[in-house]
Formats: sequence, C-alpha cells, structure tokens
Amino acid sequence: MAVGYPKAPKRKRERQLPGTEEQRRKARMNSADSKSESGGDKSPQEVDDQFRAIMEGLRTTIPGVMVLFSFLLILPLQSSFSEISSTDTAVFYTAFLSSALSSVLLIAPSVHQRVRAPISGIRRTTLEHVMTATRIAVVGTVLFLLSISAVVYLVSAIVFADSVAALATAGTTLIAGWAWFYVPLVRFRHKGGNGA
Repeated sequence: MAVGYPKAPKRKRERQLPGTEEQRRKARMNSADSKSESGGDKSPQEVDDQFRAIMEGLRTTIPGVMVLFSFLLILPLQSSFSEISSTDTAVFYTAFLSSALSSVLLIAPSVHQRVRAPISGIRRTTLEHVMTATRIAVVGTVLFLLSISAVVYLVSAIVFADSVAALATAGTTLIAGWAWFYVPLVRFRHKGGNGA
C-alpha cells in the first residue's frame, strides 16, 4: 500500500495587469497605498501589528527627547544662565517649549494604547487609528528637531560666536531633515520602496 503526500491546494492565480513588470509593480503599490490611506482591507490584527511597530519606533526616540528635556530643565538653575543675552534666552525658551511639546506628542500613542481598550473597550479596527498615531508622532518629531536645533544654536553661541552657532544649527537641521524626512519620503519613493 503506497502512502502519498497530500496535494497542495491550488493557489488562486492573480490577474495579470497590462504593461511592463515595472508598471504592474507601481500599480500594485498605488493600490496598496490607497487601501492603506482609506483604512482598506486590514484585519484588526494587522492594524494592531502596525500600531505596535509605531510603538517600537517611539521607544527609541522618546529617551532622546527626555534627555534633552532634562538638560533644558536644569539649565536655568545654573548660576551663569542669568548672563546669557535676550536672544539666547528666547532660543532657550524655544528649545524648552518644543522639547516639552515633543515629549507630550511622542508619548501620546502610548497613552492611546492604554486608554482605548481597557477603559473604553474600543479596539483599534481601522488604519485611521494607526494614521492618527503616525501623524502625532511626526509632529512630535518635527518639534524634537526644532528643539535640537535650538539647543545646538544656544550651546554654540555660548561656546563660540553667533556666526558659528548659525552654521552649526543650519548644518544640524539640514542633516536631520535629510536623514529623518528626505530619505524615507523622497529617496525611497523614487527607488520603489526597496532602498536600493
């Protein structure tokens, strides 16, 4: 008596889109993007997985914001702080306020996760929850960049001169803007999302 292996179920063949392979790939990506933006065909498990991915990313960002915020909290307590110029005082306050707001916004998705299901019983079922958390995190990241830039200016102005401070601030802001926003939004989009 011969024992055979069970046959694998036949897969449903995808309908071939017209055009070259590159055109078909772009059409699939555009279709996936439009589904993602509208809350498309994602299961609650996929939505939770994407939300958890956002939380993992924030886990690396929040400590940096908190260290910067702590530095800014103790700076006015230093005896030499009263000697800084009014411009430097305004830059300090910009850094302090943007760091505080960045902390609030970057922590917000974590609060959403704790508040939604246990208190209200409402589960994340659509990508709208993920997109809202992403938008809040992006605004928090922009405020963090503003705070970093202001601190670079403040420290450089105290240690060197205003011209050096302006150059250091511009350089830091450009590099962070390039690494944090240009690369993922522009470069990867043009490269087809594969980073090659």
